[in-house]
Amino acid sequence: MKKYFLVLLLLMAATPVHAASSCLPYIGETLHFSVGWEFVNAGSATLTYSSMGEKGYRIHTFAKTNKFFDMFKKVRDTIVSEGVCLDGKIQSTRFDLNQHENRYRGDKKTEFLWKENKVKYTQNNHTDTYDVPAGHLNVMDAFTHVRTLDLKPGDEIHIPVFDQRKTYDIIVYVSKKKAVLKMPSGEKVECLIIEPKLKTAGVFSSKGTIKIWMTNDSRHIPLKMSAKIKIGRIIARLTGYVPAS
Repeated sequence: MKKYFLVLLLLMAATPVHAASSCLPYIGETLHFSVGWEFVNAGSATLTYSSMGEKGYRIHTFAKTNKFFDMFKKVRDTIVSEGVCLDGKIQSTRFDLNQHENRYRGDKKTEFLWKENKVKYTQNNHTDTYDVPAGHLNVMDAFTHVRTLDLKPGDEIHIPVFDQRKTYDIIVYVSKKKAVLKMPSGEKVECLIIEPKLKTAGVFSSKGTIKIWMTNDSRHIPLKMSAKIKIGRIIARLTGYVPAS
């Protein structure tokens, strides 16, 4: 189950500064999710956007299982994604993944040396360097990039990423179908249905089907995320929302 809990962690006290707002309009935004298996609540996840200096940004995500599920599979996972705005576009500079799942401990760090067209990847204190052209993003920044686009039903979007020693294009489909969901406030809003196709095993599973329901407006707030597994689905639902400052 831990693999799918992390799927929804990735797909989801920020400082209200507008320095990076030219390419990232979410500075100051905080999103809270409940995460569960089918209709059983398993835990929660929180995602915050904050600024770093004049052109930088940070996205911090933390997911944990609740006390009941801690008895079976205790999860305390943290992701920190950092980047800069370059000519109105985001460029990843760092991606740190710290996994604490029962006895398993994983510490993975990715440094995007975009000026040198290289990436350094460190896992459990072992570092390798890869040739990666500037413009490649980490998976969290790729998700955020999709939110900034003018999405229309039927669109197919390709985003170059580096994730766990691999470079590939995430392909994102915008379904021709729409849905109506409720905001945490109770307001009903129209949503687009986004279907990303990812390849990296251990973070995203190519065996499952992932869907994201985003509000059909300029904010593209993720209200619901679903990952289909062998037995049922893992679902995250937005339970609290603090808008960008």
